[in-house]
Amino acid sequence: MFKRMSTDTVNIILLIGAALLVLEVAFFNGGLIFSVIFSGVLLYFGWKNYKKLIWKIVFWIGAVSLFVTVINMMAVRFLIIAVLVLLIRHYYRSKNEPERIEPVFYEDIPESELDPIVKQKFFGDESTPERSYKWRDINVQGGFGDRVVDLSNTVLPQDEAVISIRHFIGDVNIYVPYEVEVSIQHSAIFGRAAIFQFRNRKLMNQVIDYKTPDYAVKKPRVKIITSILSGDLEVKRI
Repeated sequence: MFKRMSTDTVNIILLIGAALLVLEVAFFNGGLIFSVIFSGVLLYFGWKNYKKLIWKIVFWIGAVSLFVTVINMMAVRFLIIAVLVLLIRHYYRSKNEPERIEPVFYEDIPESELDPIVKQKFFGDESTPERSYKWRDINVQGGFGDRVVDLSNTVLPQDEAVISIRHFIGDVNIYVPYEVEVSIQHSAIFGRAAIFQFRNRKLMNQVIDYKTPDYAVKKPRVKIITSILSGDLEVKRI
C-alpha cells in the first residue's frame, strides 16, 4: 500500500504533521517540550541504573509519561487518522481490483535461482514474478483487501501442492481446475465459506475441514490452509 503512494502524498502528510506540531508548541501547548525533556531525563537515568528497583520505577514512569505526551499531540493524532484513511481507501480499492495470483510452471530455471511466487507483505499488493518460474508452494500473510489464487494456468507437482494464506480483513478466492483433488482447512472469526457445492455457510469463530472424495488416492492434489479474521472464502472449479 505505502509503496503505491506518490511522493507528493507522503510529503503533504508530513508537512501537515510538521505544521501542526509547530502550531501546537507555539500557540496551544508550550509545555510540550518540557514534558518531552522531563520524560527523556527519567528514561535516561532509569535505564542507566535499571538494575535497582527504584530506577526501574523511574524508567517506566518516564516511558508512560512520554507515551501519553506523544499520543496527545495534534500532529500524532493527525498521522494516525491519515494512516487509517489510507488503509480504508486501500481496502475499498482492493475490493474493486482484487489481487490475482496466477502461478505457472516452467522447466528452464534452476531451482536454486527461484524466488518465492508471492513475496511476504503485510500492506500492499502481492504479485507473481514477471519472469518465468517454477511452481512453489504459496505461504503468505495478508493485511487488508482481497486475494485471488488462480491455478488454471499452472502445472501442479505430482505429489502435493500447498497453499497457505493467513489474512486479516478481506476475501480469499481460490480457483481450482476440475481434475485437481483438494483438501481445505479453513478458520475464520467472522465471514462465510463457499466451497464448491457448499455455499454461503456462515462462520463465527469456526473451523472447516473439507476433502474431495478421491483426495487420498488421486493426483494432482492441492492442500489449502486459510485463516481469516474477517472475510469470506470461496473455492470453486474453473
